[in-house]
Amino acid sequence: MKSLDIPKDGLEGLKQNWSADSLSGFLVFLLALPLSLGIAKASGFPAAMGVLTAMVGGMVVSLFAGSRLTIKGPAAGLITVCAGAVTDFGALNMGDAVALTCGAIVVMAVIQFFFGVLKFGSYSDFFPISAVHGMLAAIGFLIFAKQLPILLGVDASLTKGLDPIHLYTHIPIFIANANLKITAIGILSLIIIFGLPMLGGIFKKIPAPMVVLVIAIPLSIALGLGDILSQEGKPFALVHIADFWKGVKFNASFAAIGTGVFWKYVVMFLFVNSLESLLTVKAIDGLDPYKRVSDYNKDLRALSIGNGVSGLLGGLPMISEVARSSANVNNGGRTRWANFFHGLFLFLAMLVLIPVINLIPNSALAAMLIAVAYRLAAPKEFVNAFKVGSEQLVIFCVTIVVTVGEDLLLGVGAGILTKFVFHIINGAPIGSLFKAKYEITEQGNSYDIKIKDSAIFSNFLGYKKLWNSLKPGKQVNFNFSDTKLVDHSFMEQLHHFEEKYHEAGGHVTLVGLEKFNPFSKHPLAARKYTSTKLEVADVKLSPRQVELREFASANGYEFYPQKIKSSAKYSGFPIEKGNKIMYEENLLTKYLSIGKVEVSDITLTEGARQEKTETHITILQLSEHSITIPDFALEPEGMWSKLFEAVEGKDIDFSAYPEFSKKYYLRGANEGAMAPFFKESLIHFLENRESIHVECHNNRLLFFKEKDTLLPVDISYVERFAEEFMQHAK
Repeated sequence: MKSLDIPKDGLEGLKQNWSADSLSGFLVFLLALPLSLGIAKASGFPAAMGVLTAMVGGMVVSLFAGSRLTIKGPAAGLITVCAGAVTDFGALNMGDAVALTCGAIVVMAVIQFFFGVLKFGSYSDFFPISAVHGMLAAIGFLIFAKQLPILLGVDASLTKGLDPIHLYTHIPIFIANANLKITAIGILSLIIIFGLPMLGGIFKKIPAPMVVLVIAIPLSIALGLGDILSQEGKPFALVHIADFWKGVKFNASFAAIGTGVFWKYVVMFLFVNSLESLLTVKAIDGLDPYKRVSDYNKDLRALSIGNGVSGLLGGLPMISEVARSSANVNNGGRTRWANFFHGLFLFLAMLVLIPVINLIPNSALAAMLIAVAYRLAAPKEFVNAFKVGSEQLVIFCVTIVVTVGEDLLLGVGAGILTKFVFHIINGAPIGSLFKAKYEITEQGNSYDIKIKDSAIFSNFLGYKKLWNSLKPGKQVNFNFSDTKLVDHSFMEQLHHFEEKYHEAGGHVTLVGLEKFNPFSKHPLAARKYTSTKLEVADVKLSPRQVELREFASANGYEFYPQKIKSSAKYSGFPIEKGNKIMYEENLLTKYLSIGKVEVSDITLTEGARQEKTETHITILQLSEHSITIPDFALEPEGMWSKLFEAVEGKDIDFSAYPEFSKKYYLRGANEGAMAPFFKESLIHFLENRESIHVECHNNRLLFFKEKDTLLPVDISYVERFAEEFMQHAK
């Protein structure tokens, strides 16, 4: 485990972190190369322009960026806008449609730069979460509709002129006209993409798109995909990149700048590009193990530079891309140089790998984009929206329907309008829809803030300005007794504020929310004031909770089934590196001779936004003991441990105990403190027990058997393990 000293920036950061950043950059490159090719083709651009965009996003934008861990490049979220622009500009007959689209991208970049100068970065918080998620889900439906015929090897003549609705209604026709060889590679690619992460462990770190290429390219040769022709007599089954470097030239046309179509796409590019990027930067900041806060406006300006350069050279618009950024965090990237290295490896690939790239089946790229579409519009997105509240599901679905049926801006507008209707129905005063109303009193070491009327997405910017003005390290008391409505967007933003303020040494309390009626059981659900005191409903225990309650009663534990916030409790432990632990539930506590024991089920979230996955783990935390223990992380050693030493930290081996060193991967910031603590008795104990994960931070210990919830018998085993561990550590 490495020290959490903040990594240096600039050239000093390159010298300090080059090994971790170059490894992460390489792993992200393996993910970015095929996705960039596929996104460009789906957008109506030459495939190589997707790689050019990612190269600029890495090698240019990283030099100016205001975020440390985000990866810049072309994104699936802009496919529908780009493809629509190419189609509509083509209908104008004013020149090359791709060049006209690039002209709109360049103009967008200029406006985006001034947005950064004017500090518009914070305005992304205005948009309600459910509408944004609905927009992304709609994009997922659109991508799937356009990529399915490509995966099936359907001739382009069968899809020409079809809108998204008709693409869905023609699916039986596409299946009937599928090319079996192309379809076989497409389906195999889908199996790899969805199946590889299910294997768990190190397989979750391997970029599935690159595995697809390793298998699909030899298959394309064996099946003779290059000989399959379209009805026009042209090869269409494989990617085709001619002379990439001759194609990199000034390729932006402004001939259509006087048309409404041109400015329509400038606005759409600006809206989606800026919003998606800012939301991703914010989400990735939440995964940063060093708790750094990005400069949103600086990052917006850097992004505009990248968009301008890319557009001028014929490339696509770029954003802070969530899948690649999440992978960068998980792979141990530390500074902006990881993004630079990802671009550098793409540059090198275009020098030496073009003959190989030309053997990539288009159906394999379509499978990758269908997987992205699934993540954007997965059933869990609908379930999550419903869990927060039925009104959130309505807003989510309205945004999807209008976006798919009309266009993206109208869809988001419809979602926002629906949200306003719900707020007015639920009693939000008209005068508070856009104005934050509050009273603040500062007394000594505390702030008392009385929230008035409503706290909702559309007036949140006023509250954000208030929060930014609060000095760190104080007691902040929010009083909601004069509030009528608090929406989900505000509750989520308040949760993030609490977390960051606690990390800065302060404390936050909420008063008055107990008289609100939440719209669902979700802890961040919208809630409406009720004049009558709410009756506390009996907690209906799940079968697991009943089992744990019986176990607690039989083993001297106090049992608390409620879900509670716990982000500060696990802060700094290695398990949270690149992950988030927002809540814990089913808490069992008791005191033993070794100290205070707490067992709970935690939800570990990996990745961000639509890339977020959840893992439920039963964990034992030991505190209030009498032994001084150095910070360390101990886990079963795997075949890939050595590869990731540059990311996770050096494996500390003891030459006198080869069996222990072979069995466990031990790391710690203070290597000199390891040998005195891991004495012979403790090492022999660990050698002769089933491997288990043990972590120590600030003299508190975590024990967990595996990344899963545990049965009572396994909880008893972990408890005994902890007791014996401490006895041998004395």
